[in-house]
Amino acid sequence: MSLVVQKYGGSSVADAESVKRVARRIVEYRKSGHDVVVVVSAMGDSTDDLIDLAKEVSPIPPARELDMLLTAGERISMAVLAMAIANLGYEAQSFTGSQAGVITDESFGRARIIDVTPGRIRSALDDGNVAIVAGFQGVSQTTKNITTLGRGGSDTTAVALAAALGADVCEIYSDVDGVFTADPRIVPSAKKIGIISYEEMLEMAASGAKILMLRCVEYARRYGVPVHVRSSFSQRQGTWVTDSPIPEDLRTSTTEPETDASMEQAIISGVAHDRSEAKLTIVGVPDVPGKAAEIFRTIAGQEIDIDMIVQNISTRDPGRTDISFTLPMADGSKAMESLEAAKGSIGFHHLQYDDQIGKLSVIGAGMRSHPGVTATLFDALSKAHINIDMISTSEIRISVVTSAELLDTAVRAAHSAYGLDTADTEAIVYGGTGR
Repeated sequence: MSLVVQKYGGSSVADAESVKRVARRIVEYRKSGHDVVVVVSAMGDSTDDLIDLAKEVSPIPPARELDMLLTAGERISMAVLAMAIANLGYEAQSFTGSQAGVITDESFGRARIIDVTPGRIRSALDDGNVAIVAGFQGVSQTTKNITTLGRGGSDTTAVALAAALGADVCEIYSDVDGVFTADPRIVPSAKKIGIISYEEMLEMAASGAKILMLRCVEYARRYGVPVHVRSSFSQRQGTWVTDSPIPEDLRTSTTEPETDASMEQAIISGVAHDRSEAKLTIVGVPDVPGKAAEIFRTIAGQEIDIDMIVQNISTRDPGRTDISFTLPMADGSKAMESLEAAKGSIGFHHLQYDDQIGKLSVIGAGMRSHPGVTATLFDALSKAHINIDMISTSEIRISVVTSAELLDTAVRAAHSAYGLDTADTEAIVYGGTGR
């Protein structure tokens, strides 16, 4: 008997019929002899609806109360799914994040998991129940306040539970059949990846591939949890994220070994893109030691994550330099305000802000041993008449920043240049969200 943790996204439990379809899938696993723990997101767009409601009541809702409100969506999902499973003749018990033992820090809206103590979940399984857990939420270790984990929090909840319970696999269900070589809504000819390493998936997630969140993949790699990304709308084999062999008893009858083999040998695993970043340029920074440190200490003090950084010597003002970096668009105003407040100390001339940018990344462990990967990308972008603003690389990734309006064209050009297009059936996004 295997222990399987399954996570179902909002599109998979969007309405009553979807919930009943998910319940039937869970019951099939129980009939096959598996113990099942299920993590659910809020139904459809209900989290967005709750955020809109909060903003109608208060322009700046208190963080503690907003977290308390937003956890309601997942609680509704867990309860109705338990009812649907009971209607099929099987026992199910639902648990909030705190009841499931998800212990976090006190950072409302973006809490991090400190520990998972799933005693009640284990007891429910021992009694023959399906355990259903509300994703995206936990409880503060110090104050016992309810917290939320931020975007992708249900994925992280599922992997954390799988690690704590010693599960054989964590299945992440959404409305696409797995991880593709590019977003199928932009590149319909994208291939499904059969198996991908944690390292490559981390780079994909960090570069904007939203099928799995970065924290979820980090957790899976740290604890060696095999993750199977698949669709709740089909029975097809999905994408395995693992550095280990796939458990034979958990492969579906529709496993595609030829795809797995070809993707394992690929130079480039995929092309990711991100529209959520902005570029901030600090013009005329004194070119002396310590100024860059002062700039990024200011940014770090606002808890803002920095992605790509470029520094250029100013050609118009000797002794000064321009520093550009990308950051989440949502943090743009906060970054500008904090830097303006420190302008006198830092001594720069002015700031330039551009939120009409897009980031394209090509990822693949194969590029370590294959020269010419970088040349192929820049050649493809040149032929598509796409100008590049910034460049960043790692051992298995090349990222470039270009204008937002040309990003889709850039993705398609890069995808074709690396021979990732397939002439087979087009990728399907069943629910329309890709989550």
